[in-house]
Amino acid sequence: MWIVAAAAALALLFHARILGALGSYLVHDEPPRRADIILVLAGDASGGRILKGAELVRQGYAPRAMVSGPMVYSVHECELAIALAERAGYPASYFVHFEHDAFSTMEEAHDAAPLLRGMGVKQVLLVTSDFHTRRAGKIFRAAMPDLVFDVVGSADAHFTPQGWWKDREGRKTFVIEWMKTVSEWIGA
Repeated sequence: MWIVAAAAALALLFHARILGALGSYLVHDEPPRRADIILVLAGDASGGRILKGAELVRQGYAPRAMVSGPMVYSVHECELAIALAERAGYPASYFVHFEHDAFSTMEEAHDAAPLLRGMGVKQVLLVTSDFHTRRAGKIFRAAMPDLVFDVVGSADAHFTPQGWWKDREGRKTFVIEWMKTVSEWIGA
């Protein structure tokens, strides 16, 4: 009984460190390097990913960004994302539409592979939300081992590795991303 009480006391005492470590595990972004193209992954309703990708093009890391977009409300998400970036002052010439029907990061990687290879791409800057960087990098590298991927994270308004548990949306993001991570580990 005293072992359970001691474990509970330690968990309470170190909860912020433990929760922060679990949040930090999800984030594995890298500094950007010059690439043939930037691939902005779908699934970001806030626009952080597209704006990060556009800024990387502006900074000269790649000549253009290929923007991923499955269908949402009868419109491809890439159309909505690119329109947001244009309203933020980025020219349409920065972007290439990547319309697809993928429902997962793995499907997105498999759909992107023939396009990237067909374009002669060798080096890709993969832009996604910071909490998604570790899993997305692993999936894209496994799907295309012949290409080099550097994963760049965009900040999320609700998820921070050291404080995700303080925000309802941050808690949801954490739980969903960990469920997907564990699912990938077990091959489900």
